Amino acid sequence: MPEKPKKIRCAVYTRKSVEDEGGRKDFNSNDAQREAGEAYIASQKGNGWICLPNKYDDYGYSGGNMNRPGLQQLLADAENGLIDVIVVYKIDRLSRSICDFAELSKKFDEWGISFSSVTQEINTSTSAGRMMLNILMTFASFERDLIKERVSMKMAASRRKGKWVGGSVPMGYKVVNKKLVIEPKDATIIRRIFQRFIEIQSPKLIAAELNHDNVKTRQGKIWDTGHIYRILENHTYVGEVKYKDTICEGEQEAIVDLEVWNRSREILSANNRVPDQTKKNEIVAPLKGILKCGHCGCAMMPTYTKKNGKQYFYYLCAKDDKRAEPDCPVHQVSAGEIERTVKEQMKKLLQSPTITTHLAQILNLTGREITDAFQETFWKEISPGEMNRLVRLLIERVVIYEDKLSVELKSSGVESLIEEVSNAEE
Repeated sequence: MPEKPKKIRCAVYTRKSVEDEGGRKDFNSNDAQREAGEAYIASQKGNGWICLPNKYDDYGYSGGNMNRPGLQQLLADAENGLIDVIVVYKIDRLSRSICDFAELSKKFDEWGISFSSVTQEINTSTSAGRMMLNILMTFASFERDLIKERVSMKMAASRRKGKWVGGSVPMGYKVVNKKLVIEPKDATIIRRIFQRFIEIQSPKLIAAELNHDNVKTRQGKIWDTGHIYRILENHTYVGEVKYKDTICEGEQEAIVDLEVWNRSREILSANNRVPDQTKKNEIVAPLKGILKCGHCGCAMMPTYTKKNGKQYFYYLCAKDDKRAEPDCPVHQVSAGEIERTVKEQMKKLLQSPTITTHLAQILNLTGREITDAFQETFWKEISPGEMNRLVRLLIERVVIYEDKLSVELKSSGVESLIEEVSNAEE
């Protein structure tokens, strides 16, 4: 009596790039792939093939990467020794990337797993089969790149015609029948931003005004200068569409008049946000003249060194630098580390209850509003030049020792800050 063939556990993997509009209840591409895979496994019953009941399906996922839940579950079960053969309808269902497929093939070899395509005769156990696999993967990758090019060309053509092609919807608009339509309430905020920018030319003050009036961004967040700049530079609001370096007339109705837009562009051009390179040394050394060496009683001078084409900034003890044999225990300190420490001290100062109370009284705001104003967003967005000025306004002296750091605040620093804020509000 002939010996029964060893059971070979087969898993069917299916994938389709586009999610079904009507859901997954109806018979779809994945179902067709699975049906073909199960039939192929049944035809190999004489060789001991059996189909595992587990379903490894991905709906609406591209074959260009491996970040797919169904595939990841398949790989996990394969690594745990639960699968002997992986069956796909076509190899591009598994991956369209040559690099990803090479990585998968390496893993399959390590785990002792083979795979088979229903529509393509591939046997990965032979050199000829591997060569054929590489050829097919090359064409699959080419097809993926061709699809990307066609989609990109179609989007470019649509943008040049002024059509909305998707993406983040600008505040002030909503999408109706795949077209941008003005949303009156938010459009009023957009017009306010442009008008106030022409009047006061300060995105920071505009953001402060909106936050004071409890006006939120489209995402329900507080305003910052980045939000204001992005709105002021968005051609959508004047009825245009920007594609790369080309400006085209858009289908959408303009929210901002052309005269207002042109005037805001003039102001933006005059107030270029790119820092003056002649002030570079001043920007990168905010502690110059403030940082002292606690051991030698002298200034710590800003300097830098280059290594492998990269600049490293630090503060150096002035007296120790002149000595033939350095003996200062401080000697030098990383500019980034010491400046971050001083910044943390200022954050604590501006968030202290006493300062919060003073600012709240002068600006006619609540303590919570003042506290929120000096949260992480403020410190992340503050420019190097503004940070430099804030340090000089609040810090009298920073003395560094071998094992500690002393920060001395200016007694008049907080009063000066409050006075500046008060004058800005008037």
